[in-house]
Amino acid sequence: MPVTLEVARDFSQRQAGLMGRDSLQEDEGMLFQYPDLQSPDRGFWMYKTQLDLDIAYLDEQGKIASIRQMAPCLTGSASSCPSYPAGVAFQSAVEMNQDFFSDHGIEVGDRLVTGTEHCSSP
Repeated sequence: MPVTLEVARDFSQRQAGLMGRDSLQEDEGMLFQYPDLQSPDRGFWMYKTQLDLDIAYLDEQGKIASIRQMAPCLTGSASSCPSYPAGVAFQSAVEMNQDFFSDHGIEVGDRLVTGTEHCSSP
């Protein structure tokens, strides 16, 4: 299933994520890339995020190791928002609209394939 992923490579891009967005197209999402393997305790939060999202945590080979559902957190206090830890070591993560993965039969063990040869535009 081809999707369009906005890539968050550096700290500030990863920190902002999908904050403030009020919609995503069905086949759009965000890919968070890390230079090093992340701890299973590390997770994402939904501070200032208005969308119900699913997140897939991927290992070093791009294989989905965990999928979580995340709820919006529109509180004025960042400390009031829950965190959604991966539960597994991960190198990258993909956020999509909630139920995207289950609606398309994508599950733990499946692999994200990236690269210019897989893109519809450079």
